[in-house]
Amino acid sequence: MSLEVTRALDARSKLGEGVIWDAQRQLVWFVDIKRQLLWHFDPATGSNSATRAPEQIGWAIPTAEGPLLCGLKDGLHLFDPATQTFEFLMTVPGEPPANRLNDACTDPWGRVWFGSMDDTEAAKSGRFYVFDRGSIQGAGPSAITITNGPAVNAQGDRIYFTDTTAQMIMVADLSANGVGTARAFVDTGALFPDAYPDGPVVDAEDHVWTGLYLGSQVARFSPDGALVETIDMPARDITKMAFGGNDLKTAYVTTATKNMTDQDMAGAPLAGGLFAFQAPVAGFAQSPARLG
Repeated sequence: MSLEVTRALDARSKLGEGVIWDAQRQLVWFVDIKRQLLWHFDPATGSNSATRAPEQIGWAIPTAEGPLLCGLKDGLHLFDPATQTFEFLMTVPGEPPANRLNDACTDPWGRVWFGSMDDTEAAKSGRFYVFDRGSIQGAGPSAITITNGPAVNAQGDRIYFTDTTAQMIMVADLSANGVGTARAFVDTGALFPDAYPDGPVVDAEDHVWTGLYLGSQVARFSPDGALVETIDMPARDITKMAFGGNDLKTAYVTTATKNMTDQDMAGAPLAGGLFAFQAPVAGFAQSPARLG
């Protein structure tokens, strides 16, 4: 599919990730993991700023209580947008010190699902967790080198987990009582052998979108795992997508440059930016995280 993709913000991210639409504040939040930055972008005015986090920051999710819940290398923190300050909340039990947190989402019950990974991208020390009103438990696949997602659909009955290195997106049944056993959803390596699935998101039609790292595209899959369409992006390393705007049809996409040479950058000078396009289908309102 050929769509007009524009650079919404010249963030020059080293590892842009975790993009999310804050419906209450009408803002886009995203992170630059390697530069330890939490960005906000106001599409109505173009205003933006970046706050430096105490550690590498993988994600930031609005909460029902007001602050943002953030996943940093040393655990969970709260971020107050008014004062631009971070407050340490809790560690993730059992996480190796060489790991960091990478990506996250909420479900309709306000639980936060997130993954960890080896910061050197070598050891299979990553796994998925759920934060449920102050308690963290392992939930979902484990022994993964690079976790991405999770992503939950609007009905809250499916959750998607990505094993980036294995080029595999998995799916599991979800309910208020917990998560089922993950099973294969898409072997992206069979479709995009030179690219790697990064952050997924689900749209209002129950289709799954994923960024393709080293692939210069985002891809959309039907609920049964069939490739429906791809959209070319003006960057090589595509990390994460979110639906935003009043109609939830503006797609915001983060990108990375940390593995690009000067020659690579010459061929894709817009890389590292936050991009936007009008999606052919809307997303759905994300539930805020609930702290208690």
